Amino acid sequence: MENTSNLHDLNLDNNQGSNVSLPSTSAEDYANDPLLEQQWAMKAFQHAETYFNLLCAIDAKQLRLSRHDDTIYSRFRETFPDFKVDLLDENKLKSKEGKELWRPLCEEFRDLIEDYNYGTLIRTDSKGEYNNENTLLVVRIQFYAIEIARNREGHNDSIRHLYGSKKL
Repeated sequence: MENTSNLHDLNLDNNQGSNVSLPSTSAEDYANDPLLEQQWAMKAFQHAETYFNLLCAIDAKQLRLSRHDDTIYSRFRETFPDFKVDLLDENKLKSKEGKELWRPLCEEFRDLIEDYNYGTLIRTDSKGEYNNENTLLVVRIQFYAIEIARNREGHNDSIRHLYGSKKL
C-alpha cells in the first residue's frame, strides 16, 4: 500500500527549500520571530517525515534512533513502567504534573543526546500517520523514549504494512 502520510496537512510550507539552517545560539536570545518559528517548524516537519518514511520502509524492531537506545529505553521503563506508548495521553506529557515527572529523565540525557530538548513531532496514536489530529510537539528525548519503546514493544509494526514503503 502506498504511504499516504498527511504531513503536508500540518500547514508547514517550506519556502526556504529543503536545507533549513537554524541559528546556533540559545532560544532565550530570540523573541517570537515568525520566520524563526517557521524554521523550527520545518526542522520538526522534516524529522517527522524522515522518521515516518523509515517506519514505512523497514522493520521497526530493527530501527535504532541513537547509539544510546538501550540506555534511553531502560531508563524510560524504569521511570515510567506503565506509560502507555501506543496511544499517548497529552496530559501525561504536557500538564504541569507531567512535565515535572518527565524533567529529571530528560535532563539525564542533556550531555548524551544532541538537541535533547528540541521540539519534535510525535504521533499520538502509534497506528496512525502524522496529521493535525494525530500529532503532538514534544522534546526530542521524549520522542526517543516513546518511539524506542514503540519499536521494541511492537506498537509500530503495523505502519509498514498499512502505509507501505516510500522512497526517502
